[in-house]
Amino acid sequence: MEKIKNTYLGKEGYNCFACCPTNPIGLHLEFYKDGDEVVTTWQPSENYQGWVNTLHGGIIATLIDEVSAWAINAAFDVPVVTVTSRLEIKYKKPVSTLDRQITVRGHIESVMRNFYTIKVQLFNEKGEVCNEGTAVYYVMTEEEAHKKGFC
Repeated sequence: MEKIKNTYLGKEGYNCFACCPTNPIGLHLEFYKDGDEVVTTWQPSENYQGWVNTLHGGIIATLIDEVSAWAINAAFDVPVVTVTSRLEIKYKKPVSTLDRQITVRGHIESVMRNFYTIKVQLFNEKGEVCNEGTAVYYVMTEEEAHKKGFC
């Protein structure tokens, strides 16, 4: 696996809850390319639970959404501005906050003009698929990104 460089590091105002390493309450995710997939691992804790010892569904959605964004970033040689257009999560099995590590893997399934569809799976420490997600992202042109203040 090859580590994906976080091109947002050092950018003024960068404080992403999911991937900024200096966000004091963030997830501090790092991403790797594994073939056509983007992978992250993360250690849950009781601070992210919904029910007792159960990972909150919103955190699961965040993990799936973030892997989706980085799957697109990994497909380009330069940083791109993306926005989530749609996110669908299938919560198949609870994820324990006692797991030492969970793994999230995603890949681009299709592209239609500027819309990218990404498929993602979240695995518990036993390697069982607990959640599946499909995200549709809109990738802005450089001109659009500038007009909307994203650059």
